Amino acid sequence: MITDEIIEELYKKQDIKYRDFQAKLIPTIEADTVIGVRTPELRKYAKELLKREDVSAFLGELPHKHFDENQLHAFILSGMKNYDKCLREVERFLPYVDNWATCDQMSPKVFKKHRPELLDDIKRWIHSGETYTVRFGVGMMMEHFLDEDFSPEYPDWIAELRSEEYYVNMMIAWYFATALAKQYETIVPYIEEKRLDVWTHNKTIQKAVESYRISDEQKEYLKSLKIK
Repeated sequence: MITDEIIEELYKKQDIKYRDFQAKLIPTIEADTVIGVRTPELRKYAKELLKREDVSAFLGELPHKHFDENQLHAFILSGMKNYDKCLREVERFLPYVDNWATCDQMSPKVFKKHRPELLDDIKRWIHSGETYTVRFGVGMMMEHFLDEDFSPEYPDWIAELRSEEYYVNMMIAWYFATALAKQYETIVPYIEEKRLDVWTHNKTIQKAVESYRISDEQKEYLKSLKIK
């Protein structure tokens, strides 16, 4: 019942031009599954749904028919305050995540308070072999373990990953580019020693050079390490 109500509400919030624009950005999904609800509207609606006891019925009705339902689902999980419940719902949802946008929008705030417990789950996610589960795991490493909770062993986990999937390798490159900005001295040897595959190595350098958080001197050095 709640799912029908949600779909009806999503269509009320539809923006046709945004739908057409968004469908082009996400080639892994069928264009006709996109309703076209803007992100701020989805975030707002997710907060409203979190207050409802019957939201669990929507979360349990997988797979969803629409891209926007998946986006809404990700935002609902991101706002959950109970860690154990949130983690269970993330685990249930991950096999149905089929695009980079939904994967990257899912960032539960409650994870910040439970980082030590999260590490074992992240390690399992990045070795799952499932494109968007791996991408999500690498994203969580980037978000939660490059600052005060950083440990030199963590980049090893990511550097050891090998994939034929564009959306996995792009996230690995994003991880190392961000890591260069935050932990340069520890991370630059991964580039000097060519510990990533060639495409990811060069994409890391490209993204790092585009970053305002890396000095001009560092950028010039990184450019010299590009594999031709």
